[in-house]
Amino acid sequence: MRRIDAIGIGLGVFVAGGLIYLVLQQVGLDSQSAGIWSQVLLVGGLLGWLFTYLFRAVGNKMTYHQQREEYEQAFFQKRLDELSEEELAKIQAEIEQEKMNN
Repeated sequence: MRRIDAIGIGLGVFVAGGLIYLVLQQVGLDSQSAGIWSQVLLVGGLLGWLFTYLFRAVGNKMTYHQQREEYEQAFFQKRLDELSEEELAKIQAEIEQEKMNN
């Protein structure tokens, strides 16, 4: 994420909080109640985002992990495609030998 993206998100949350406050006042809440409820909604949204972030981080569902796995799979597939039939047979024989030894 770039610095300008973080600034934009922060500004967007700030504006959303103000809009929620104004909407709650229009609905009929006094300014103190509207302020409290707008803060409750913003903190609730922040905690929801935090839990989804933690869930993705613990489950390795982050974009970085997915890109890394795709890169590794493509890299090994390319290396496998570059092997000759003899080299491939030799590697398969070594794998079979290791399976029999374990």
